[in-house]
Amino acid sequence: MISAALLLALALVGSVNTAPVELNSPAVGNHISRRALPTPVSAETARSYLASLTVEPESNSPAYNRDLFPHWITISGSCNTRETVLKRDGTGVVTDTSCASTSGSWYSPYDGVTWFAAADVDIDHVVPLKEAWVSGARYWTTAQRQAFANDLTRPQLIAVTDDVNQAKGDQDPAEWMPSLASYKCTYLRAWVEVKYYYNLSVDSAEKSTLSNLLASC
Repeated sequence: MISAALLLALALVGSVNTAPVELNSPAVGNHISRRALPTPVSAETARSYLASLTVEPESNSPAYNRDLFPHWITISGSCNTRETVLKRDGTGVVTDTSCASTSGSWYSPYDGVTWFAAADVDIDHVVPLKEAWVSGARYWTTAQRQAFANDLTRPQLIAVTDDVNQAKGDQDPAEWMPSLASYKCTYLRAWVEVKYYYNLSVDSAEKSTLSNLLASC
């Protein structure tokens, strides 16, 4: 005969919890250690890269259009870029036949929250698409912009809390930084590496902020 306690335990195991877990949750540590964002260059290298970037005002002429950066593209089988990053950055991710994530957990390093539903997670472009456009991508071909928007090799795509990603928008580090202090240096290193690799410019306020913050990394 199954005890009432065992029935309760089975019921709890079978339940689905989509609420976020804050940073001090015991569950969070596993997600930090399993994150697979390509490791950015060192702070020293980032400072060197930053010194070589062209400094010029941003230009939105011609006007930015998100459709000029085709995404998400098919990466493997039925999996597109978003689904690939969800599997890469998540823990215990289960997908259906169309590669959609049906269960798993995702730790957002921007704000230190863990989510249990893929719908609560966005894939952030570390250097936003519009930021790239006004920094030089307006001169690229569509194929080059597609490669940028779906880049899994550089530290450019990361799964984060959807509201946080939306609050960031197209802002650069002079205007927005992750709230989690322990991730700020990683974010700065990633930002500079992506800008350097794609030969994108920085504006004066952006460079000043990057220089000042990287100095303490």
